[in-house]
Amino acid sequence: MANNKEEIKELAEHIYDLDAEVYCHLGSSLGRVFNRDRERCVGELTDLLMTRPQGHIVRSELALIANMARTIEDREERRLCMAEYNRILNEVMSLPTSFASGDVIDPHLAKLNSFNLQNRFAGGEHLIICISWTYGSGGIDVGFKLADKLKINYYDAEIFDAVLKRLDAEKDSLRDCAGYTHVKKELNQNLSSMLLPAKRLTFKEKMREFSRYHGLSKRDAVFFNQSDLLCEMAQKEDFIIMGRCGDAIMTNNGIPHISIYITAPIEQRIHRAMEVNEGLDSKRAARLLKRLDREHSHYYRFYTSRSWGHANNYDLCINSASYGIDGTVDFILRMIGK
Repeated sequence: MANNKEEIKELAEHIYDLDAEVYCHLGSSLGRVFNRDRERCVGELTDLLMTRPQGHIVRSELALIANMARTIEDREERRLCMAEYNRILNEVMSLPTSFASGDVIDPHLAKLNSFNLQNRFAGGEHLIICISWTYGSGGIDVGFKLADKLKINYYDAEIFDAVLKRLDAEKDSLRDCAGYTHVKKELNQNLSSMLLPAKRLTFKEKMREFSRYHGLSKRDAVFFNQSDLLCEMAQKEDFIIMGRCGDAIMTNNGIPHISIYITAPIEQRIHRAMEVNEGLDSKRAARLLKRLDREHSHYYRFYTSRSWGHANNYDLCINSASYGIDGTVDFILRMIGK
């Protein structure tokens, strides 16, 4: 349809009239969506339909009219009202201000999303699930059980160990910044030891590390080798990767995947942290979680320029406290159609 103001005003009049018609059939039991005088309401509707940032408001108001129309007892009158609603809705959705063509913000990301069932594995891609999670939310248990249910490989600390072999580095000389495998060891050593200054290297030791890591810092060398390894694996097998910026790595390399973020309210996370770490009290648990969240947020932003835990960066965000570990696994399986 041509989108001049007169035609849009006519569409606004049809919306107003449909609301009046539905109200007429229902009486005063549910009220009206547009309860002011006709001229004023039509004018406001016309402005809304012509303004992109407000287009969603019209769709919400149309939905309210439809909800009420579905309660009309007379079947024929209900059918006529719903037919008019569908006609109006199609016209509204055809407007450039309706957001109809703007629901997918990034077509590139949409292509990489394995939830797109029509294109899933069309090119023989493997099922790659990237799970980010907050400590104490049960993310590791969810990832492991999900891999078991799907009968695919599960990777967490194994990736870090494989990278160390690539770099020919000693395990104690590098910290797994991308995972939580170091937490238990640090707690056993006492939390205060985490605040000790790092050991200063001699010039000879610095030169040895410079050669081993090709001039990169240890952390950078681990990340870039880890990225290469994950991309190689994605060409060969289905797997779940826990954390390690897996979602961003897959996106940057054009590899289809599903990205999931799992968290829970801080109270539940503190309780779980105390359960899995004997001797940890609530105050120390709260400090631990705050520090780990800060570290992971900084790490993720440094290597991806994204915000860790921000909903825009994931296909699915889950509050595990709402479902429990097994319930969360089942929820994900339903979402991915398994």
